Amino acid sequence: MSSPTPLPSPSSALETLKSLIEASLQPTTPVFVIGALIVFLFPFLLHFLISRNTSYSALPAVLLVGPSGAGKTALVSLFERGPFLSSKEQSEDPIDPKPKFDEPVAATHTSVTPQMVELSISTTDTSMASYRDDLDALGAPHKKFLLIDTPGHAKLRGAALSRLQDSKYSLNPSTTSRSTTTDSNKLKAAIFVVDAAGLSDDTSSSGNDTSLSSTASYLYDVLLTLQKRATSAKGSKAPPSIPVLIAANKLDLFTALPAALVKSNLEAELGRIRTTRSKGLLDSGVGVDDDIAGGNGDEESEWLGEYGSEKFSFKQMLEFDIEVDVIGGSVTGDGPGADKWWRWIAEKV
Repeated sequence: MSSPTPLPSPSSALETLKSLIEASLQPTTPVFVIGALIVFLFPFLLHFLISRNTSYSALPAVLLVGPSGAGKTALVSLFERGPFLSSKEQSEDPIDPKPKFDEPVAATHTSVTPQMVELSISTTDTSMASYRDDLDALGAPHKKFLLIDTPGHAKLRGAALSRLQDSKYSLNPSTTSRSTTTDSNKLKAAIFVVDAAGLSDDTSSSGNDTSLSSTASYLYDVLLTLQKRATSAKGSKAPPSIPVLIAANKLDLFTALPAALVKSNLEAELGRIRTTRSKGLLDSGVGVDDDIAGGNGDEESEWLGEYGSEKFSFKQMLEFDIEVDVIGGSVTGDGPGADKWWRWIAEKV
């Protein structure tokens, strides 16, 4: 019969622990290697554990589209930095006079790349919401959203149209804060800014980006992109709707058309463009095989609104769950301002 293994005495265990501690305090190579690994690897391990267990919510986004010169960038600057000061708003107080500006506080220029700003909007009473409100000082409940300005030049509109088609897009972490860095952000609405003073039937202005024909052509592409997005959805679940606001800007100018006339002129021009493009497809023979087979082919897919209708109206877009509103306003001057546009955003986000 074997004898039981004797247990180590407490004194020997203490001696072993003491020797290990003394060895760890000695400036030997293994000690340096282990210490360096702990110092360099521990922060990465901690960051991995925290980022893995922390979820970041995607901010709702509103996309600004429209031709160059319509006032998109100025509108972003207005919502981000507050109203502009005109010369007659100059204070007569010699101690603390207001600065005198005939131009926006932040000078704008033609955008060549998309720009985004993070804004906060009230969630209590959207009918009284204003971009002038200091929500932090008022202690009012609010939510954040992204306002994205896109280039209006004809050669740079592809990025905006692709965002409308996908309704999700990746953000560049280098251009936004960590709180808004997510895999994708949901597009809640689109604002098409038009120059109400530049919409003219004069053919001499057709080369201007803010003319009626040029503006309506871009608007046609925007609405048709949203229409295709709604009709090409796979499965029984339709994609979330993206409402469109046509912001008739520069109503402070004497030559600007009122919002009702902007709407009727755009509808008439969109109907003309629809007919012209449909005739172009038929003349080129595109979709002929589909017509013979009993379908409408590319002609129907490129037809904006109710197929076969004689006149176009924005109400036809409701068939594709696309709500279109036309609201007048102004970024600068003594016009109606931009509060109605801000309240429209508050209802959508």
